[in-house]
This record gives sequence, structure tokens and C-alpha cells, in this order.
Amino acid sequence: MIHFDTNFLIQAVVAGSSAHEKFRGWARAQEQCNASAIAWAEFLCGPLDDKAGAIARKIFPNPEPFLAADAALAAQLFNRTGRRSRSLADCMIAAVAIRCGARLATNNIADFQPMMAHGLVLI
Repeated sequence: MIHFDTNFLIQAVVAGSSAHEKFRGWARAQEQCNASAIAWAEFLCGPLDDKAGAIARKIFPNPEPFLAADAALAAQLFNRTGRRSRSLADCMIAAVAIRCGARLATNNIADFQPMMAHGLVLI
């Protein structure tokens, strides 16, 4: 299972991008892919054209919900990784991936690296 971070999701729907090519490879390998409801909400904030939105809805018809247990883990990640400004949403995305046993595809490795010590696996 692979979950997409917002920035990766944005690029995955752009034909010819490196994220799009990685996604196509995972799809050919029948890898299960999803995104958390947090990453999905960020993605929908746009800018988003109709074509990209339609493609994303086909890829992710049911984003993974954010649960109370995810909120608790996200708070722990936030506190354990230095309470970095603007990192709470990343901690929420990471918490969902950890719960699901999913690897996280992101273009912002540095933002998520501190969470690897707490169970996050990046791809």
C-alpha cells in the first residue's frame, strides 16, 4: 500500500511528470494506492482544473478517513519532531499512513524525514 502526500498527488495527475510515471509503474504492478482525507482536502484546495480533478477522483474514489487514533498519533508526531511550524498537516498525513501500514510517496522528503524514527516509511 502506498499513500500519496499532497504534493505527490498534485504531480501524479500531470501527464509526463516523474510522479505520474511512478504512479503508472505502481499501477502496472497492481500496487494499492490511496491518499488520506487530509491530503485529499489539501489537493482539492487547488488550484485544480476539472481534468485533474476528474483523474484524481478515479484514482482515489475513497480517500482514507482521519480517525481519532490518527489525531492522537499526529499530536505525538508533532510533539516528538520538534513542533515545527506548519507541520501539523504533515503529521496528520503521516499518522494515517502509519496506521494503514502504507509507504508515503512525497516530493518533500525533508518535511517527513523526522517522522521516520516514529514508524513512517517513505517511498
